[in-house]
Amino acid sequence: MNEYREHTVQCISTAGLHRMAYTEWGDPANPKVLMCVHGLSRVGRDFDDLARALAGEYRVVCPDVAGRGNSDWLADPRLYVVPQYISDMVTLIARLNVPTVHWLGTSMGGLIGMGLAAQPKTPITKLVLNDVGPVIKAPALKRIGEYLGIAPGFPDMAAAQAYVTAVSSTFGLKSAAQWQRLTEVSVKADGSGFKMHYDPAIAVPFKEQNAGAADVDVWPFYEAVRCPTLVVRGALSDMLDHDTLVQMAARGPKAQTAEIAGVGHAPMFMEPEQIDVVKKFLLQN
Repeated sequence: MNEYREHTVQCISTAGLHRMAYTEWGDPANPKVLMCVHGLSRVGRDFDDLARALAGEYRVVCPDVAGRGNSDWLADPRLYVVPQYISDMVTLIARLNVPTVHWLGTSMGGLIGMGLAAQPKTPITKLVLNDVGPVIKAPALKRIGEYLGIAPGFPDMAAAQAYVTAVSSTFGLKSAAQWQRLTEVSVKADGSGFKMHYDPAIAVPFKEQNAGAADVDVWPFYEAVRCPTLVVRGALSDMLDHDTLVQMAARGPKAQTAEIAGVGHAPMFMEPEQIDVVKKFLLQN
């Protein structure tokens, strides 16, 4: 029997209805909910280790954002943007039937969380931003744009793992077993082998919005956040620089901060010491 349960919730966009898939860990009656939301081309199963570690304290919910994993692809690629994702998450929280949630978001998942936490009457009462902040560095956007949406097909799992390891090397995973697990949730069988488990069209608005060489600045959203906040940075990150991290501790919610040595963009919470950083923050009064 799986430690997690698989569900879907119906969401809506201007292009029609779509299903968003999610996994749920822990007691389904637990009113304490932790939402774990993944990065741009990732999936909810990225959080298996973290969810397993926190399932005794939380009902942990890990969605596949639209266009990723087991969720539907959107009919209009232009809707692969943060406002649509926020709308979908509000629908999911309504399905969970809880008034408040804690939120952990990696990269894009952090931007979704920041946008929702900045709203009046937000349901988010604690926020963890994993390697993302109000300034998103142009070199990181350029790096991601070079591979997003153009992954080749893979004849076997070994070839898939070699690709995932190459494009995700900054995650800083320590063992072949970790890379294997990450690859297994990153790809799906397509009849002739494997392909990445996301809609290639997620790259369309990303490349349109990040066509220039400028950093992205969303300080107004961060400064509107009022709940307790933790920012985790990979010490080698090209997405969130150290100077921005320092500013985040002094502005807006005046976040607690932590840096993970030897990791770039982004920590994956597969190591006990990384999980402990998050667990300590979430469970403190």
